[in-house]
Amino acid sequence: MIQALGLNAAVNVVVGLALWGIWRAERGQPFARWLGLSFLVQAISPPAFLLWQTAPAPLSGLGFGLLVLAAATSLGLWLVGAAELAGRPLRRRQIVWGLFGLIVSGGFALAYEPRFAQAYGATLTTLAAILALSWLRRLGVHERIAGVAMLLLGLNQFVTVAYGSAGLVLQAGVATVLRVVLGLALLHAAASRGRSEAGRLRDQFLQLVERSHQGVAVMQGETMKYANPALLRIYGLPADNGTRRATGRQWRDATIAENDRASARERHRRIVGGELTQDHWVGERRGFDGRTLHLRFSAWKVDWDGAPAEQIVVTDETAHVDATLTLLHQATHDELTGLPNRSALQQRLRGLCAAEPAQPFALLLLDIDRFKLFNEAHGPSVGDQGLRALAAGLVERLGSQAQVMRFGEDEFALLAPADSAERAERAARELAQGVRQMLQQPFELPQHRFFLDVSIGIALYPGTAANADALLRSANAAMHEAKRTPGTSVQFAEERFERGSGATLAAEQALRAGMKGDEFMLVYQPKVDARSGALVGFEALARWDRPGLGRVGPNEFIPTAERTGLIGPLGNLILTLACHQIADWRETFGRMVPVAVNVSPLQLLDPGFPDLVVRTLRHFNIPPQQLTLEITESAAVTHMEQAREQIAQLRVHGVEVALDDFGTGFSSLNMLRGLPLSAVKIDRTLIDPMPAPDATAVVKAICDLAAALGLEVVAEGVETLAHANAALEAGCQVLQGFLYARPLEPAEAVRWMRGRPEFKV
Repeated sequence: MIQALGLNAAVNVVVGLALWGIWRAERGQPFARWLGLSFLVQAISPPAFLLWQTAPAPLSGLGFGLLVLAAATSLGLWLVGAAELAGRPLRRRQIVWGLFGLIVSGGFALAYEPRFAQAYGATLTTLAAILALSWLRRLGVHERIAGVAMLLLGLNQFVTVAYGSAGLVLQAGVATVLRVVLGLALLHAAASRGRSEAGRLRDQFLQLVERSHQGVAVMQGETMKYANPALLRIYGLPADNGTRRATGRQWRDATIAENDRASARERHRRIVGGELTQDHWVGERRGFDGRTLHLRFSAWKVDWDGAPAEQIVVTDETAHVDATLTLLHQATHDELTGLPNRSALQQRLRGLCAAEPAQPFALLLLDIDRFKLFNEAHGPSVGDQGLRALAAGLVERLGSQAQVMRFGEDEFALLAPADSAERAERAARELAQGVRQMLQQPFELPQHRFFLDVSIGIALYPGTAANADALLRSANAAMHEAKRTPGTSVQFAEERFERGSGATLAAEQALRAGMKGDEFMLVYQPKVDARSGALVGFEALARWDRPGLGRVGPNEFIPTAERTGLIGPLGNLILTLACHQIADWRETFGRMVPVAVNVSPLQLLDPGFPDLVVRTLRHFNIPPQQLTLEITESAAVTHMEQAREQIAQLRVHGVEVALDDFGTGFSSLNMLRGLPLSAVKIDRTLIDPMPAPDATAVVKAICDLAAALGLEVVAEGVETLAHANAALEAGCQVLQGFLYARPLEPAEAVRWMRGRPEFKV
């Protein structure tokens, strides 16, 4: 009996541990855990039975209690495992309450009578087996065998119920055999399910890998054991025979550059050897179709057919890298000519200037002369053809000596590194001479044949400047200086060129700030009657109190205002200041004092200028006759028709217009006769030589001409009494100059007027 019970316990332990081990290895089979626990708990039953049968009280009662507890717990665990095996997992609450019910009911049965408890346990086991068999009958053979074996185990327990201790050996032997059958059936079921799951996972893996857009490969040594279609496609192999070609040769030698193969083999050795758990890298590879590939890799160790291998996942970034390189090329190259652009030039200059040790080089900036006129005459498409032709000519002629770049719309740059400062200067001269020689021949364009000239500015590093920005400024300033010389001209950078450019820019910025900061004012120079010396009016002259420089005359800021388009607002400001002063003097003296204001040619060309003048006069309630506008004869000659129309409109409104600086330009009798003027002002250069006979004769001729046309004559620059007498004798009606007063500030002008005895207040 003891041997039978011991064998039974041993079988339960072995089968229970085997099932538990399966669950530990494959957590996807939870039934093995519960059934393994059932067998292990059942192993307590044989020693508990011996304790019940052979031990004295109360140990015998303890043994019988353990027997019932083990049987109830084992049965409950069996039901849980059978439910998992059948795919009907029980909830945790159901498991707890089920086990509790079996143990409690077993306890009541034990308290009633031991034989009744045995019958009760056998009945529960049989019923549980019938339930489990109903669950398992639609599954595989092994699951059904397990259900039948469990049913037979339940029926086998009725042997001891019927025959008592006499049937114990028979029941134990049969139970041992049935538990062996049950254990083997369950182990086979677990193994079968494991194989099925492994197959399912393998199929799923293969489906995922086969349809993946990422390349997947398995490498063992130099041989590729597996390659999915995506990998073959990435490397340019056909899917039908690509795998054979991929796995039938040394993959690394075929796809990796020679200088990278050693590191690839070392990485493979470390991954397969377990030194690297996982690795990621990027690199260039060669495709079987000759393309250069930009790939990203991830790799780790796997088992393949029982041997260690390296699994590699490949992401093709070729299109992304190519697109990035294309965008970078577009960002650093000119679309029209294909040359490196301004951005590339600046990057290159910064790199050369930051190099250690310093490397001398020459920078040449080329600007096409009159290219705007070229475009206007032939159209932008022909202009583009000319730019492409010049770019191609520069590359062909000078590409071996310097890097050719397009710096701007009609500007190119040549960059020539050298071994020394002397060689850099020599290279610059040779490049400039090469450009000269090239431009001596015409450019042949479709349906056109053109000669081009360029202005070349040259800056040398480190002699001219120490950084890229300063070097560009110097070359640009030199190029603009070269434009002063007709034809293809060359100018090396000098500090004065850049300083002049900087001063011009500073003046433009200061002019804008000065107009906002009320830095402009007017001074007034008297005009007197040539015979009586009485005041007939003032000429308003603009002055700029520029911070840091003091008072600046109009010759210094009017060109800047015209160049920047500020002459309109500045002219309006001057006109407003003059009218405001006329109104102030009216309040002070009770009478009008006429004022003349200079007008820029650009103001005169503005169609709205006459209306602006009228609105300003009305704003200050000033009669139009109190304001005279003075225009230069150069403006009248250059814009004759526009000037005639504008002056006529002003005269309609009662505003007098005088021709200033007469005698210095290209005035003609026809111009004087054609313009509706009220006066002419003889320039000081004609007054200064008087009373020399020839100078007096010229002035007299002008006065006779003006008298014939009904024009008043004003002599400027009268500085001596001799000038005044000669001008009077020649026929001038009004005199103006230092003899009477220098330009006066408003307060000084008031004091000057008060000091004139002939001035009536």
